[in-house]
Amino acid sequence: MVTVPGLRLLGAVWLLAALGGATAAAAAAATVAAGQAAVDGRRAVAATAEDFVCATLDWWPPDKCDYGTCAWGRAGLLNLDLNNKVLLNAVRAFSPLKLRLGGTLQDKVVYGTGDLAGQPCTPFAKNASAPFGFTQGCLPLRRWDELNAFFQKSGAKIVFGLNALNGRVPLPDGSMGGPWDYTNAASLIRYTVSRGYQIHGWELGNELSGKGVGTRIGADQYAADVISLKTIVDDIYRANPSKPLVLAPGGFFDQDWFTELIDKTKPNLLNVITHHIYSLGPGRDAHLIEKILNPSVLDQMVSTFSNLQGILKSTGTSTVAWVGEAGGAYNSGHHLVTDAFVFSFWFLDQFGMSAKYDTKSYCRQTLVGGNYGLLNTTTFQPNPDYYSALLWHRLMGTKVLATTFSGTNKIRAYAHCARDSPGITLLLINLSGNTKTQVTVTQTAAAAAGAHSHGTRRSNATTQVSATTRAAATAGGGEHKHGARRHGRKFGHAHAHAPGLVAAAAGGAMRDEYHLTAKGGDLRSQVMLLNGRPLATGADGSIPRLEPVKVDAAEPIAVAPYSIVFARIPHFDAPACR
Repeated sequence: MVTVPGLRLLGAVWLLAALGGATAAAAAAATVAAGQAAVDGRRAVAATAEDFVCATLDWWPPDKCDYGTCAWGRAGLLNLDLNNKVLLNAVRAFSPLKLRLGGTLQDKVVYGTGDLAGQPCTPFAKNASAPFGFTQGCLPLRRWDELNAFFQKSGAKIVFGLNALNGRVPLPDGSMGGPWDYTNAASLIRYTVSRGYQIHGWELGNELSGKGVGTRIGADQYAADVISLKTIVDDIYRANPSKPLVLAPGGFFDQDWFTELIDKTKPNLLNVITHHIYSLGPGRDAHLIEKILNPSVLDQMVSTFSNLQGILKSTGTSTVAWVGEAGGAYNSGHHLVTDAFVFSFWFLDQFGMSAKYDTKSYCRQTLVGGNYGLLNTTTFQPNPDYYSALLWHRLMGTKVLATTFSGTNKIRAYAHCARDSPGITLLLINLSGNTKTQVTVTQTAAAAAGAHSHGTRRSNATTQVSATTRAAATAGGGEHKHGARRHGRKFGHAHAHAPGLVAAAAGGAMRDEYHLTAKGGDLRSQVMLLNGRPLATGADGSIPRLEPVKVDAAEPIAVAPYSIVFARIPHFDAPACR
């Protein structure tokens, strides 16, 4: 226990008190283990976009049902309550939040522009014999105006999914052939520009790549259609100082199909290649929680991220990768799993893993709607994953640092340069329900050695710098904030203290910690605790402040069972973050 003026720093004792109730009791009874997170701060291994966090809005009408449950309510784009204060504040809190408008029915949407003369602009209607169970639906221009007024007011950045099946003809093999009829889409784009609406990107199609969902389109034809969209965007926006992105295909990763699309649109006809993730299987799966807490299941997505990045690097394209839609479990998710605390383990792990493979943006299905919304479909109150996403957005910068964890495979560790502040932010996810892990942050010995003036031999060992972790604290010569001077001490063993760090901690250095746990220790709870306090909106619909606790930098990071911790460590002097 360390005391500084005006602040009592309690380390692990504080943590038990803050967790409260059943969670505190479980943490107190848990096995205590030690672990080390080794962060290499010399260089970034990947980079995300500033607006990495993205969410989706879908077209599903209220009578969309799965497994006998109708979970969408009035969350679809045609009937969403755009006057709800919580909804507005939830989007505003990100400043900005990227929103991808699309989903299964987007390829059956027509737009109520002049070229639809003589056709009624009617909403979707349930029809069991129609593809995806619904008739064609129409987006009236007045609704497009209302949506854009909301987007402008909330500061959202919009990616709009276009109707890529328009004009196609069925082929004998079950795919759709012929070129995309872009007449209706081009009319909507022209109208959008004429009204001064800002669109971040136009995306072609939804889940038509590879084997497709419902139907598919060959990669050769899709590439030709992407080039058509690029030509339309260049033409309509030629007087604008900046043009929206062109994105495709919004489908599941298929290596051969994606390779052909990229090869035929390189180097710059396709700005973003988007893929979807529902890696946990159907929403009705009774074993979803077991999958979420299984490191081997989580790691299965590594190959997708790695293979896609390999294609982009090998083809000489300027195209970058996004996850365009990810709900984890398809068919609207699973109530009290994909909208509960436990899903943040999967969700934040996806953020961390995808960022390591240079994914620029990650769009969660959904902002609101189904059983996987960041917001409750009826009340718009934030579900736990909303706060997880907001903390990521505010704490994790764009530069991704190589991070490894030793001690247990139940801790997932990711580090980025801190957002808008010095040092790094470390994300720790504890998948164990019976082990509390005391985490010491380390730097690679090579990073520490490289900071010294003498020719220290590099190795793969790690060098402990306690949780303050001023990697290469003596780099650059001269005196530093805490009086550490440059000198030539060599690191002769794996866990020598970096010079000056003990003095820095003793001098009152602190870090910010954000501990996320479930109310009452119940993984199915829809109430998330931040440092032991429940998160809820104010009476005026305001999003609560997300305040850290200040912890003595000399203490290890105490990661309770079934908890998530963001630790912002300002004294980790990573060269990559300067």
